[in-house]
Amino acid sequence: MNSTAKALLAIFAAAAGLRCQTAPLTLAQAVEGALRNYPSIQVSQEQINAAAAGIQLARTAYLPRLDALAQVNRATRNNVFGLLLPQSVLSSMSGPVLGTNNFGTAFGSAVGGLVSWEPFDFGLRQANVDVAAAARAQSEAVLKRTQFEVVVATVDAYLTLAAAQETVRAAQAGVDRADTIARTIKALVNSELRPGADASRADAELAAARTQLIQAEQATEIVRATIAQFVGLPPSQITISTSSLLQLPPQQTVPALDAAANPIALEQSAVVEQAQAQLRVLERSYFPRFYLQGSAYARGTGAEVNGKNLGGLNGLAPSVQNYAVGFSVTFPVFDLAAIRAREAQQSATIRAQAARSRQIATDLRAQWNRAVAALEGARRVAANTPVQVAAASMAVRQATARYQAGLANIDELAEAQRLLTQSEIDDALARLGVWRGLLGVATAAGDIQPFVAEVGK
Repeated sequence: MNSTAKALLAIFAAAAGLRCQTAPLTLAQAVEGALRNYPSIQVSQEQINAAAAGIQLARTAYLPRLDALAQVNRATRNNVFGLLLPQSVLSSMSGPVLGTNNFGTAFGSAVGGLVSWEPFDFGLRQANVDVAAAARAQSEAVLKRTQFEVVVATVDAYLTLAAAQETVRAAQAGVDRADTIARTIKALVNSELRPGADASRADAELAAARTQLIQAEQATEIVRATIAQFVGLPPSQITISTSSLLQLPPQQTVPALDAAANPIALEQSAVVEQAQAQLRVLERSYFPRFYLQGSAYARGTGAEVNGKNLGGLNGLAPSVQNYAVGFSVTFPVFDLAAIRAREAQQSATIRAQAARSRQIATDLRAQWNRAVAALEGARRVAANTPVQVAAASMAVRQATARYQAGLANIDELAEAQRLLTQSEIDDALARLGVWRGLLGVATAAGDIQPFVAEVGK
């Protein structure tokens, strides 16, 4: 590739990157980016994978168990009568008691395998599988709750950025008006039609308007950084379009709340189900354990039963074989008290988690009631702010005319200017307040997708 082609490709790439940077980020794109890039969601997804592996681990209890052994040793062969309680220090020894005590050694070897399998278990293994499945269900509920919270935070940041941009727009309009008035007053002062103090006051009002603009721009950049945290883009590449958010959403009847459908409530329900599954494991613990076992092994020794050492490499290869098939039962007779105590503990845990579920439902109901009240209030405010803006605009025109005619002082004009700027900010924020009220209702209901779809219309 020649240098000219490389230069053209660089120009095209820069142009494409510029288009990507200036293209407005829709709310749906912001939500999609947050779901794809935010690390906490990836953490929850890996927890689901771990829980799924836990189910497979629990199911392996149905499989037979095979233990294999092979060993070679060289040891003395002095054996005595007597009993040893179970311990892990002295090595076991087989063979006759020779009545001797010497340090002569011989080779020994052993190889074998033991297969053990539980043909039935009174539901214990299935209960353990159910616990693992409940853990996976809880992990999935955690993922949904995490996704929901990330989406809500992203949408909230998006609305906050829209509000900050509208504040900047209104503040910039205030600066423009203050600048126009300042130039007009300076012309009147230069013509000696107004005192010089009016020019100083106009400059002070202009500086205050610029300070308000700078603060609004600062808030905008802070919120832009918050959105960048969620969507995984540099703040400089994030721009949004507020055209749809500046229109009032249609009046709709708020649907009834189903608190049980909220991801927070669903996660808590999964916690209760997992606790109940753990109780069922405890309830199936005080039963006999039945094992079908089969063993085959071979041993070799370098000594004879009379104590004679065969010498050489005798004993390194197993030469005597045995096998056995059996059925054994174990029963933890004195574990009943401990198991009953653990069951009582687990039952208390279940009751506590059930109470927490009721508390979550109560809190969600209260949150939903507050959100509905806030939405109704926001709609009433949004219906009133256009009247406020129209009146403030008229007051500015009248104050300007009265000031230019010498019938009003600079204080009246400055106050009218500030009132108009604040009214424009209030009007923009009132419409966004209705959208934020809808977001609050959707958050309490636990379903944010209809809100995102409504904004994208």
